[in-house]
Amino acid sequence: MSSQNANRKTEKNRRDDPGDNRSTDVRDSRMMAHLLDALEDGADIGHYGRLVFVMIARHFMRDDEIVRLISGQPGMDETQARVMLAQVQEKDYNPPRRERILEWQQQQEFQICPEEDDPAGCNVYRELRFPEQIYDNIEDFWAEKVENEE
Repeated sequence: MSSQNANRKTEKNRRDDPGDNRSTDVRDSRMMAHLLDALEDGADIGHYGRLVFVMIARHFMRDDEIVRLISGQPGMDETQARVMLAQVQEKDYNPPRRERILEWQQQQEFQICPEEDDPAGCNVYRELRFPEQIYDNIEDFWAEKVENEE
């Protein structure tokens, strides 16, 4: 599917709430648009770039499109791309916070966060509307952490 067709499909499926600026269009995140552009251009986004991409994209894109994009990365073929996606789905990883993205970025050459100097940059929770389950998982995590500290 061409980028233009993917953008039209994403626009058609957009369910933005006029009460906030979050979107269900993955390209409305500057970081995700940066990663998508790099993947489509054949740039090596690094292991952590791929991991961040999969952890977020799985909530907004079809599996076959994610696999197609990351299978062109160095050391990745279609089988390895499917394995990575399956692992992220099986573990039900939440999308990473900005701080984690910046940590991972320091461990590779490719700059995952194109706006690391902006304190609001690469905060996907501010830019994108994830399924309610993600917010429930985060709330449960913090509630459990507080209970364990008492």
